[in-house]
Amino acid sequence: MTRKEFIKRLTYLSIAGAFPALYSWQVEPFWVEFVQRKLPVKNLPQWLEGKILMQISDLHVGDRFDWNFLIKSFREAKGFNPDFVVYTGDFVNHGTAQEQEDLKKVMKEAVMGSLATFGILGNHDYGRNWKDTGCAENICRILRDYGITILRNDQQHSHGLNFIGFDDLWSPNFRPSEVMNQYDLSKANIVLCHNPDACDRNIWNGYQGWILSGHTHGGQCRVPGIITPVLPVKNKRYVSGEIDLEDGRRLYINRALGHSFQLRFMVRPEITVFTLTQT
Repeated sequence: MTRKEFIKRLTYLSIAGAFPALYSWQVEPFWVEFVQRKLPVKNLPQWLEGKILMQISDLHVGDRFDWNFLIKSFREAKGFNPDFVVYTGDFVNHGTAQEQEDLKKVMKEAVMGSLATFGILGNHDYGRNWKDTGCAENICRILRDYGITILRNDQQHSHGLNFIGFDDLWSPNFRPSEVMNQYDLSKANIVLCHNPDACDRNIWNGYQGWILSGHTHGGQCRVPGIITPVLPVKNKRYVSGEIDLEDGRRLYINRALGHSFQLRFMVRPEITVFTLTQT
């Protein structure tokens, strides 16, 4: 091999090695996938057949990435004209005063359902140690100011759907039994639960239906078919997408719109567009 050929091959190898790093840093974190799928709901009123329920999760407003990307994604999402929108936690990254001010700018452009918009809190909405109840109250206040109904171990019936929302599993306020002991099985119920590990707790009281979660970000990086190296859950089945819990419950884990860190590989950010159907 001549010196010229050696340098040429070394250059090709350098470019080939740099491409995945640049892609996972500058391309995929901002390449949103609008996942469109059906959501068959038990006891769904006939008039809700074909209505759109949109799930947005894990905004992580902070300084880890340019949050103007969230606003751009919201504007695109509005083109689906959702009837219901649910936000499944982690609106901020650490809950600092600056992040709370930035959250106001983001939520000013929030996607709203024409019929209803609900939200729940995630662990990051409780501050750096996930115990700051004052931070959580501030986040709730901001979200309510922009028209989002926050469910904290509570339920609310809206236009034929009954939304049940848990406070976060890792927070001081995780008390789902308050609502699960009194929900009505005959209604068209949908549970919003940030951390999917809650599915393995003895709290469900015979519930059968959908649970919409976030939290995992799908791992943010994975080697397809081989490994998802980082998952913040005990149950490593809970990566992303639909999971049949084999007891009448079905779990859907959204891959998150925002990021803990600006790094994604083979795990694009997601906004889920569900079409409601009768079972």
